[in-house]
Amino acid sequence: MENSYPYKLEMSVRDYELDIQGIVNNTVYQNYLEHARHEYLKSVGIDFKSFADRGINLVVVRVELDYKFSLTSGDRFWVGVRMERESAIKLAIYEDIYRIPDNKLILKGKIIGTVLNSRGRPKIPEEIEKLI
Repeated sequence: MENSYPYKLEMSVRDYELDIQGIVNNTVYQNYLEHARHEYLKSVGIDFKSFADRGINLVVVRVELDYKFSLTSGDRFWVGVRMERESAIKLAIYEDIYRIPDNKLILKGKIIGTVLNSRGRPKIPEEIEKLI
């Protein structure tokens, strides 16, 4: 399982992320995934700010999340990230969350995105082509 991800980021649940039931609010998981995606891209030399400065924007067009189990206060977890081509102009970023230390699957995610060039047209830049 862990070896199937080229990138892995460990995090912890913070108390303010919990809902009235004492579990991580469903919307918070998207924050975890976004943070992991950005850290993954930074780790391979892709910086959102420098792309934006060049008029290139990475955008999410679809999010699919399958919630399997809940995280609670203080839980440690890791997010595994891998990216694949979805089509000529779309990327699929698979992100799964596992609780530490038992590696229990918490969430399976698939994020569909694209990259818009300075004219607002979808075009995957060479830097990202090399990753998929």
